[in-house]
Amino acid sequence: MTEQARKKIGIMGGTFDPIHYGHLMLAEQIRTSFDLDHVIFIPTGVAPHKQNKESASKLSRYTMVELATASNVYFKVSDIEINKQDVTYSIDTIRELKNGPYVNDELFFITGADAIVLLDTWKDYKSLVKYVTFVGATRPGVNTAFLDERLKQLKADCGAKIELCYIPALAISSTDIRRRVKEGKSIKYLLPEHVENYIIKEGLYR
Repeated sequence: MTEQARKKIGIMGGTFDPIHYGHLMLAEQIRTSFDLDHVIFIPTGVAPHKQNKESASKLSRYTMVELATASNVYFKVSDIEINKQDVTYSIDTIRELKNGPYVNDELFFITGADAIVLLDTWKDYKSLVKYVTFVGATRPGVNTAFLDERLKQLKADCGAKIELCYIPALAISSTDIRRRVKEGKSIKYLLPEHVENYIIKEGLYR
């Protein structure tokens, strides 16, 4: 049996509470920009930084991601984090993926550029940078002077591989969607219809 060809895999974690068109557009833009074979969405189980009393359950968030991504053959969903009971950290998830099904593949860690500038506060970040290339999403028009300088510092400090991807502005947020649901306002066209119907059916965020 010949060795499987090395693939380029996008990793996109998040609470996805709920997932919306901003998440999907980001993943698709980066997939095509970096010629990724596919993007894996990884809903967070217990997030180290985000604790929200009004959050949907792990299973509901996972189900919404499955509904939202089902129509794109290049999108996959992993339950690697929601199956864990403890707080999950990026380094632990990436290590598990690299020691498992993606041992020979090149991983691209997709997140916001605002999160990458805080990379040196992440758990075991100097190990994490050995496993992945970071793709920081930012919007055209933002002040790039500070961002560029900060990324240079991180690259010099720990050898991080960081790429920026400028994504068309789309001011949709999960926080705003939860607020709208709670206030009885429409969320149509902010997220896929299947996800909207699921939120209504399950009575989430009310």
